[in-house]
Amino acid sequence: MDARFTAEQEEIRRTLRELLVKRCGPEEVRAAVRSPAGYDPALWDALAQQLGLPGLALSEAYGGVGCSVTELALACEESGRALAPSPLLSTAVLAAPLILALGTGAQRAELLPRLASGELTAALAVPGARLATALGLVGDNRGDWSGGGRSGGVQARRADGGWRLYGQAAQVLDGHSAGLLVVAAHTGGFVRTRTLLFLVRAREWDAVRLEPGAAVGAETGAAVRARVESGGGLVRVRQTALDGTRPQARIELRDVEAELLGDEDADVSGALAGTGDVAAAVLAAEAVGAADRVLERTVEYVRQREQFGRAIGSFQAVKHRLADVYVAVQAARSAAYYAAWAAGAGAGGERVGGLALAQALEALRTAASEGIQLHGGIGFTWEHEAHLYFKRAAGDELLFGPVHRLRGYAADLAHLFDHGADGGSGRGGGSRAEVAV
Repeated sequence: MDARFTAEQEEIRRTLRELLVKRCGPEEVRAAVRSPAGYDPALWDALAQQLGLPGLALSEAYGGVGCSVTELALACEESGRALAPSPLLSTAVLAAPLILALGTGAQRAELLPRLASGELTAALAVPGARLATALGLVGDNRGDWSGGGRSGGVQARRADGGWRLYGQAAQVLDGHSAGLLVVAAHTGGFVRTRTLLFLVRAREWDAVRLEPGAAVGAETGAAVRARVESGGGLVRVRQTALDGTRPQARIELRDVEAELLGDEDADVSGALAGTGDVAAAVLAAEAVGAADRVLERTVEYVRQREQFGRAIGSFQAVKHRLADVYVAVQAARSAAYYAAWAAGAGAGGERVGGLALAQALEALRTAASEGIQLHGGIGFTWEHEAHLYFKRAAGDELLFGPVHRLRGYAADLAHLFDHGADGGSGRGGGSRAEVAV
């Protein structure tokens, strides 16, 4: 692979960074988080209309730009630096690839151009706290995580020539504001149990509103309960999230009309796993951007802050700590770039997104932790910018991790701990614990 970026790729980074520096500083981020939608619609319009970010990795046939996963990862690296709240992840990284992979010709033609233009936003709704499982990041996604025919999860049944959905999904990114929901639901009962994806369209007149007495703003510790009740039994409630820059919602489906995405014989688990690998690579790049920004701000601070008559950055102990962070960030950047290239090039079926995401999230948590520590007393105040980055690392681990499970499943996929009876490698061998012993 050629590790050098093209002039077009560098231009994407430069243009997006300039826009975010002007319009997405720490105060703008906090204001967007406190809004009912959880992001700035004007900034989203600029990202979509001026830069075409939602359609960056979609082909021109569907109104996209026609770039690869690498360009999308580079764009998300810049958005990660600013912690820019937007429906880019839920729309372009999670929902659009599933519609592209599984949708019928009519569904693609109708939905993808609207997603690429930013006119329509979408969200992937998965029952329970199982997003990482559904995407195949922490385990095999061919199980019954969508409900398995038992109570709980989301169930789908045929009715009047269509489909109706029942159940609940939590931790749905941008689920309270998205115009389109891609819902994973269990169907077939116990005879032919399987998971299918369904499209639930929100009515155009839906608006996010707050329940009486509720307040928006995770920064103040108040419960965020922006509730949208659509006709037909769809209830969407914005929930308090550890990371306010990633708005989440609980989706309640009470006999809701839905449209099957694709056909009943579609390889849903394969499409979700493929989407998960790409999403992990993009998220890794995003985390690297955030970690790089925290390191940059911390270095600026230790050069200016003085103790005992000298800048604290001149002390050897501080230099060593920041050098360790720098090495971790650069290693994570290399892993994220390779994962993005591998996901876009289809490198022999190699899935490295989860491993890159684990390394990037660990680097971000380390960078944010050291940033808080080295900023001293001011760094421990809840209002300091470093806390936003620390909460991003912790929040992403809750959604897509944790790190040890990402690494564990990557090791399983690579058969790292498998060995045969003769001590060689093989698939019928002992357990991970036996190898450790």
